Amino acid sequence: MRLAEIFERVVGQDAPVHFRAYDGSTAGDPTSDTAVVVRTPVALNYLAQSPGALGLTRAYVSGHIDVEGDMYTALKRMADVTFSEGHRLSPLEMARIARSIGWVKFVNRVPPPPQEVLPTRLFNLGARHAKGRDAEVIHHHYDVSNAFYELVLGPSMTYTCAVFPTADATLEEAQEAKYELVARKLDLREGMRLLDVGCGWGGMVRHAARKGVKALGVTLSKEQAEWASKRIAQEGLSDLAEVRHMDYRDVPDGAYDRISSIGLTEHIGKKNLPAYFASLYAKLKPGGRLLNHCITRPRNDLPPMHRDGVINRYVFPDGELEGPAEIQREMNDAGFEIRHQENLREHYALTLRQWCANLDRNWDAAVREVGQGTARVWRLYMAGCVLGFERNVVQLHQILGVKLDGTDAHMPLRPNFQ
Repeated sequence: MRLAEIFERVVGQDAPVHFRAYDGSTAGDPTSDTAVVVRTPVALNYLAQSPGALGLTRAYVSGHIDVEGDMYTALKRMADVTFSEGHRLSPLEMARIARSIGWVKFVNRVPPPPQEVLPTRLFNLGARHAKGRDAEVIHHHYDVSNAFYELVLGPSMTYTCAVFPTADATLEEAQEAKYELVARKLDLREGMRLLDVGCGWGGMVRHAARKGVKALGVTLSKEQAEWASKRIAQEGLSDLAEVRHMDYRDVPDGAYDRISSIGLTEHIGKKNLPAYFASLYAKLKPGGRLLNHCITRPRNDLPPMHRDGVINRYVFPDGELEGPAEIQREMNDAGFEIRHQENLREHYALTLRQWCANLDRNWDAAVREVGQGTARVWRLYMAGCVLGFERNVVQLHQILGVKLDGTDAHMPLRPNFQ
């Protein structure tokens, strides 16, 4: 059986993408502006070893499958047809396809590409979310290359959801709007002390310092800390702003008026959430506020995320997502009074679209910086995440909590965040 025939059996004869294979066969729409190209038989080895998303990812990252045209458009069109009721193959049909590919594909095993973090490697680093293991998985994702992140993230060097005041706002305007929204929710004022946990390249720290706030950011990424420290010095903010390469758990308690946690909770793990929020609660003065900003799942009763899936193997090892009520409950149980919550799901889809455009525009430079395989991981992962946020597979929640001063929350009668 030729590969184009298999493609048609899986997605139908009217697929809205073009398909080409090394055996010369073609399928789908020949006029489409996107194409899936199977370049070598090794792609079939990967699919035989790991049917589904993992096998496809391995084949794409290693260059045995290519996607021509816009990655998001290709993924969206393929998702529309492969998840439709009319194109779901039975186990018997899948077995027939496997036999037609040839059983040799099942025995000729090929190793995963080097960008994949194998479960055995994580196991050898100790228990999930132990300090040493956390440091290593953060290093895997965030110490790729500061120059690469500049190509993807743009001048703001902010790797979290932006807040778009209008749909046509620039990425930099939207990231600045996000930091200002966090500042308003926290009611940051001159003379206060802010702790920003998981601070990345120091965007929130510098934003706060420009308001006269004494701000400390902590990150497990050495490269982030070095980049942030240089930028703080360049902007003349060293008297107020500091970024340290350290674990948030090692920050002294009881010293801060405000805490921001922007994109860290995803790395904490469900069983560690009580200790995480208790630690942040202990670091605040009475009357202090915490703004927790993190990716969430749309429901709280979903089964646990697959710990051995593509995202965990290629992007965020040990990453975990919880529903918004789970996050809010753990904050509440740690002592915080919850004062505000909002979902910024659509804003993250817009943010990711901008990052995808930056990567495509700077593709050659990105490949020179980190190599073809790593650049492909990012192209696939970010385009897939756009779909995830658009289709409500994932969300983004900001939750504001207060450490009461006796019974006083020191909050206005009505929020003035906007």
